[in-house]
Amino acid sequence: MHKITPFLWFDGQAEEAMHFYVSIFRNSRVVAVTPGPDGRALSVSFELEGQPFHALNGGPHFTFTPAISLFVSCESQQEVDDLWEKLSDGGSQEPCGWLRDRYGLSWQIIPTALGRLMGDPDRAKAARVMNAMLQMKKIEISGLERAAAG
Repeated sequence: MHKITPFLWFDGQAEEAMHFYVSIFRNSRVVAVTPGPDGRALSVSFELEGQPFHALNGGPHFTFTPAISLFVSCESQQEVDDLWEKLSDGGSQEPCGWLRDRYGLSWQIIPTALGRLMGDPDRAKAARVMNAMLQMKKIEISGLERAAAG
């Protein structure tokens, strides 16, 4: 049991969004769908890569903002490319590895190489990597490595 679980507010699309997210991430599953008085989903519970989530069809009162995002660590460019393509479909691609999905939820699709290269003790190298990343929407590991090499 996780002590802290993200809780997402949707305007009628909680079940649809849950199925969309579960279809994208490998280690994921639907946990429960709780029907409301009209028989449609009132709330849903699911796991993405083992992380539990709850979502509510709460109505139009609140919407997502980029002030909260889901950070996804990716081991390879293939993983970055795959998640970027699927999650941004119907949404928008933003600078520095950020995107908004079709439901307005913000995601950061970040290769682990970015942290490793930006944490290099050679601060000039790290600065070149940072400057390269600031020019990208989807993060390209090869571009980061070229910047690190000078």
